[in-house]
Amino acid sequence: MVDDERKLIRFHGRPLDLSRIEYRLLKVLVERPGRVFSRDELMERAWDDPAASFDRTVDAHVKTLRAKLRAIAPDEDPIVTHRGMGYSLREQA
Repeated sequence: MVDDERKLIRFHGRPLDLSRIEYRLLKVLVERPGRVFSRDELMERAWDDPAASFDRTVDAHVKTLRAKLRAIAPDEDPIVTHRGMGYSLREQA
């Protein structure tokens, strides 16, 4: 659940302690489950100045997000890596 006014995202009812970039990145994924976003698209949507970062910076932030999500639900990995394409949020069955 995304609470945009509070800049808060909950996972299994628990609030995530996210940096500004992590919040923006996860919000992009949450708003379009199943849609694959390229690293460049994610940078355009989550960074203030995408040109100042490298595309592999997205990978580092996704890794941190995954760790925070696993801390709440160790058996779940809602962020899907699409090799050579980017990332998506797993759609709920």
